[in-house]
Amino acid sequence: MQSEYDVIIVGGGAAGIGAARRLAANDASALLLEASSRLGGRAFTEDLGGYPLDLGCEWLHSGDRNAWVSIAEASGFPVDRGDPPWAQAHPGIARNEDEEQAAQRAFGGWEERLRPVARGSDRASDALEPGGAWNAYVRAIAGFMSGVAPERISASDYLAYDDASTGKNWNLPLGYGTLVAASLPSSTALRLATPAERIDLMADGVAVATRAGTLRAKAVILTVSTAILSGETIRLPPGTEPWREAAAALPLGRNEKVFLEITRKSAFEPDSHAYGNLRDARSAAYSIRPNGWPVIEAFLGGDGAGILEGEGPAAGFAFVSAELTGLFGADVASAVRPLAATSWSRMASIGGAYSCALPGQSNARARLARPFEDRLFFAGEATHPFDFTTAHGAHDSGQRAADEVLAALRDRARQRRRVAIAESTRAAGYGPQPR
Repeated sequence: MQSEYDVIIVGGGAAGIGAARRLAANDASALLLEASSRLGGRAFTEDLGGYPLDLGCEWLHSGDRNAWVSIAEASGFPVDRGDPPWAQAHPGIARNEDEEQAAQRAFGGWEERLRPVARGSDRASDALEPGGAWNAYVRAIAGFMSGVAPERISASDYLAYDDASTGKNWNLPLGYGTLVAASLPSSTALRLATPAERIDLMADGVAVATRAGTLRAKAVILTVSTAILSGETIRLPPGTEPWREAAAALPLGRNEKVFLEITRKSAFEPDSHAYGNLRDARSAAYSIRPNGWPVIEAFLGGDGAGILEGEGPAAGFAFVSAELTGLFGADVASAVRPLAATSWSRMASIGGAYSCALPGQSNARARLARPFEDRLFFAGEATHPFDFTTAHGAHDSGQRAADEVLAALRDRARQRRRVAIAESTRAAGYGPQPR
């Protein structure tokens, strides 16, 4: 087994695979180390009940400029450009349209007030209407989008994503995680279940210590989550404390999913959507029979996801079952049964959903993306200036880090050539001679 490479990539999610693709296209040898037993990171498709369900990222956000769309099409993966299910409310729900419109207006008002807040405290909660009747709804939606409560959201960071989004949300029927995991180049060496334990700078490159031994390369691209970076899981070289501090300013939020299997064929309309209690900050958003499958996917963020993190999957099933009963009536109990629940916050190799800049810390993304000593490079959704929280932002950050590595390696090669020429010249008796 080869032990020296041009580049070692730590982390096999969308960022690591994006970096590997760029390096392979430039004939740089690379080894990818992944702590878990699978590729994909927070992109994970699992066959549940015979259906490819995305336990992590699911939507090709900003699909008209999302790099994974072209990767999918080049690889023969179908892309569904139709409207997402949240565009179609389930017809079987007794709706109070006046309340729905009031809640949506309240959310729109909160987003409008974020701009002056971004120029001041930068704390998104300061844009909430004092005593607002729909603040719980705003908190729930903010939890879906950022994974944390508005008190912990940088208004300027939130707006950077919002302003850049194109609003095109497309779907991969075979699963986002399936695509990401299938996209690692065959030329990239891979070691699963091999967490990096320590990274040291050496005179001629970098050493990465693992349980299986120490590996060496000219450079390392680190793509692990901010929860891992800010902790002690990987020992980094002296001098990287500012990078750890930047990662701590970009904590992972909480977002989880609960899946229910539909057991009655006549129950529920396909490709539709429902929202739970408009006045509960823990409420879930429900994708009902996506792609016509007999499944309900409940998406929880912030406080709602905290139910699963704090109390476990049984509590999550109980919560969403109660919400569905409130929406559809008592008969729902006989029409569905638990299928699966996620636990991203409890996963030691990840530690949460996606990053959210704390108030006043939106510049931490740029700080985290800076190379260290031109040998340690950083990628991941948290390092993207505006496409953070997305798999395409992670992919693009991996390509950016790979470009930085390639430039650094070229500079080193040029420097070695200059030194070799100078030494050759002196050996021949020309030029300044050492005293």
